[in-house]
Amino acid sequence: MIAMKTVLALMSLLCMVVSLAEVQRNTTPEYTYEVLRSYPHDTGAFTQGLVFHNGFLYEGTGQYGRSSLRKVRLETGEILKKVDLPPEYFGEGIAIVDNRVVQLTWQAQKGFVYDLKDFRLMRQFSYAGEGWGLAAHGRDLLMSDGSAAIRVLDGDTLREKRRIKVHDRNVPVTMLNELEMVDGQIFANVWHTERIARIAPESGKVLGWIDLRGLLGPMYRKDPEAVLNGIAYDPVRKRLFVTGKLWPRIFEIRLVPKKRESQP
Repeated sequence: MIAMKTVLALMSLLCMVVSLAEVQRNTTPEYTYEVLRSYPHDTGAFTQGLVFHNGFLYEGTGQYGRSSLRKVRLETGEILKKVDLPPEYFGEGIAIVDNRVVQLTWQAQKGFVYDLKDFRLMRQFSYAGEGWGLAAHGRDLLMSDGSAAIRVLDGDTLREKRRIKVHDRNVPVTMLNELEMVDGQIFANVWHTERIARIAPESGKVLGWIDLRGLLGPMYRKDPEAVLNGIAYDPVRKRLFVTGKLWPRIFEIRLVPKKRESQP
């Protein structure tokens, strides 16, 4: 009887170990961060899009009557070039492709294409639904609209080619906002959260979650919409920058894998 109880106890323990291993295998990896450096950011900038290109930041801002496209010196926050959108447009995400800056608007179903050098308006284009985030992926553009789908646009015609359905273990991930390509993965802010999803562009599978809680203290968030929203990547020096709407700083961060909590 004692031997039988011992065997049953060992079998139960083995099952617990196997179950724990299975849970760990099925858990999407999570990351936290280390702040390497911070830079000044205009607290009047309602950040909707952020791109690092050839040593400078390019920023698209929102709000009716206050939307703009800017070229900014990272180290000082100095605005080197700026063009304002007409007051009836709420600016959204931006991306750079072939020496052009493409900028979305929120509900007007219209986007703008500017010359990268002088911000001269080159053309306008239309799309169905809302515009949220935008990122360049090779010669294509990736566009979010607040749903769980990322649209793939042809970089030349700006017409939709297909959609990527984003999911975490078969659960759709909605409210995808600002986008950035980082070493072959799509990084996507989830609106009104402090989390960034790392997404496989081929399948839409969420490969990991970045938890940015505590990056900016609540005392700096005087507006309820002053939320995390801004990702830029320097592929040459492998620098990752994040900020938010109306935030006073842009943060250069390093990702750190979260340690799994020990089991009792």
